[in-house]
Amino acid sequence: MIIKNKAYLYVTEFFAGMSVMAVELGASRLLAPYFSSSQIVWTIIIGTIMIAMALGNIYGGRSADKNPNPDKLYGRMIVAAIWIAAIPVVGKYLILGISALFIFSVSSNFLIVAAFAACMVIFVFPLFLLGTVTPSLVKYTVDSLDDSGKTVGMLNAFNTIGSIIGTFVPTFITIPAVGTSVTFLIFAGILLVLSLIYFISTRTKRRGAVVGIVLFLVCCLLGTSGGFAFWEKQLTYEGESVYNYLQVKEDDESVVLSTNVLFGVQSILKKDKGLTGMYYDYAMAAPLMAGVQDRDQTDVLVLGMGTGTFATQCGRYFDGVRIEGVEIDEKITKLARQYFELPEEVPVVTYDGRAYLNAVDRKYDVIMVDAFQDITIPFQMSTVEFFMKVKEHLNGGGVMVVNFNMRGQEEGNINQYLADTISRVFGQVYMIDVAGSTNRALYAFDCDEALQVFQQNIEKVPQKELADLMGHIRQGMKRYEAGDYVMTDDKAPVELLGMQVIDKLIQGEVKYYKDVYKREGLSGLLRGL
Repeated sequence: MIIKNKAYLYVTEFFAGMSVMAVELGASRLLAPYFSSSQIVWTIIIGTIMIAMALGNIYGGRSADKNPNPDKLYGRMIVAAIWIAAIPVVGKYLILGISALFIFSVSSNFLIVAAFAACMVIFVFPLFLLGTVTPSLVKYTVDSLDDSGKTVGMLNAFNTIGSIIGTFVPTFITIPAVGTSVTFLIFAGILLVLSLIYFISTRTKRRGAVVGIVLFLVCCLLGTSGGFAFWEKQLTYEGESVYNYLQVKEDDESVVLSTNVLFGVQSILKKDKGLTGMYYDYAMAAPLMAGVQDRDQTDVLVLGMGTGTFATQCGRYFDGVRIEGVEIDEKITKLARQYFELPEEVPVVTYDGRAYLNAVDRKYDVIMVDAFQDITIPFQMSTVEFFMKVKEHLNGGGVMVVNFNMRGQEEGNINQYLADTISRVFGQVYMIDVAGSTNRALYAFDCDEALQVFQQNIEKVPQKELADLMGHIRQGMKRYEAGDYVMTDDKAPVELLGMQVIDKLIQGEVKYYKDVYKREGLSGLLRGL
């Protein structure tokens, strides 16, 4: 009988460990389009999975002592496999349903509560079942106390090696190549095959095995149809990269890139070749402050290139601009070339923004920092040390422009932290809110003549729409009075600060619907929607 073959038990342990890590990484990709991929979300995922595994270890050990029948273990593995295979089918609906429930009942820490609840509902049960594997296999493999240490060590080694491989394969192979849904199905299929081999060899529970196969095939058919934004019928592109969920949407006026299924615009292309009406337009004040109209060549570096909206705008409105971009997600750059008309002559380096500054010696007249998305602000690009590195790469009279995409109002909000941090590095910091959005543009420089140069360059702008906007910015920008909220490489709580702003934004967005629900109940809310 195959259960007597220790090699097969070690193989079972190996693939169980691999599947746990694959599900964990798949969980992060399933949740990221809805809740972001911040350290907060990762903490929730790791915490809930450890809870599930701990409970599974306890139950598995007790169950194996009480009834040492391998049928029980491999039966649980079939159930786990089917549950994991069903995640691509129902997972996104559960996430949206849970979010809708909590958005009306939770007044603070929505991100934490909703993400934790989603993890508990979707992932705890199958990982609880996989947590029973190791203690059960110990029961079946230990022949005597004389070799128990060696046997348990071998099992743990196979589990660890499987976990290591299960960490790298989804990230670098399956998710970029075939997506999150198929990744879940692949590892569910591995667990199912392991269990089927056992039951075929023992000639037991054939009916259960057949049911498992049928359900798995149904999940394969349904789990690969439809994307994360399943309600969107006219998406130009939907896919995933190593770093992001990616969505391209097009209408008669524009092409938009988003890395979130529900909200946010990471890049935009206006088909009429005019201004975007967004913060990219406000960022064009920086080249004017650096004297773009007075130079034969202005060197611009964009950290967080996206699909090149700012680069395209600068190239369209200013002469003699040489632009370089840094974008960590190579797939976004490919989308930029394909859908957003980013010229091939604009170089884009696939690299982390801070690491790029550490690696190059070049200096620039303008550096735009646009690597901030929802609450996933890279902490290494929000500290005093980072902004000092930016300053080192600016020419005399150079300007840094930063896009803040979450406008906080309360004391100690993330914008205040970032602005105070930047003020420790640059002598002059000015800010202006972007009309019609939650964005805020910040300009930082040391040149005392920058604002005078700005005004003189505005007068030389030939395009009326741009000149009018720049005049509005000149009148509306205010010098920032720095406080003491400073972030360093040692301490930069960007995720928690970002979450606070997200909570405020969500509360503001749903207040109307909460009031409708209080007055008219569920039926009134449904009519309002």
